[in-house]
Amino acid sequence: MLQEGMQAPEFTLADKDGKLVSLSDFLGKKVVLYFYPKDSTPGCTRQACAFAAAYGEFEKKNAVVVGISKDSVSSHVKFAEKYSLPFVLLSDPELQAIQAYGVWQEKKLYGKTSMGVVRTTFLIDEQGKILKIMPKVKPDTNAADVLSLI
Repeated sequence: MLQEGMQAPEFTLADKDGKLVSLSDFLGKKVVLYFYPKDSTPGCTRQACAFAAAYGEFEKKNAVVVGISKDSVSSHVKFAEKYSLPFVLLSDPELQAIQAYGVWQEKKLYGKTSMGVVRTTFLIDEQGKILKIMPKVKPDTNAADVLSLI
């Protein structure tokens, strides 16, 4: 179980352009690492658009935004283009980072239980340590909540 103050687990995943991106690529910057269930769904779209709208503020604070879901690279391309998302989206179909960060959990929806990504945001410092874990975040306020912490 990850806790604040621990070193964030390293990962290497493909971005929407198929380029491999590692967490360690961002050493020296704060990283807003957010895990979300699925591209182009209502909550995930609102969350991504809120991060996009606030992206300039994150840049001013020497922070990068990285979104991870198990969607494919091609799905990320469509999602990023449709909503003009300026930040990194990583594809994790093998659940490498999703499981390392403990966000693959049992979910209940309409009385049905299934496994899925629980919407969670991690704020990681310039040395790769976890500053804050925000479980079950609200899509509409997540970006503003993270900005207020930085």
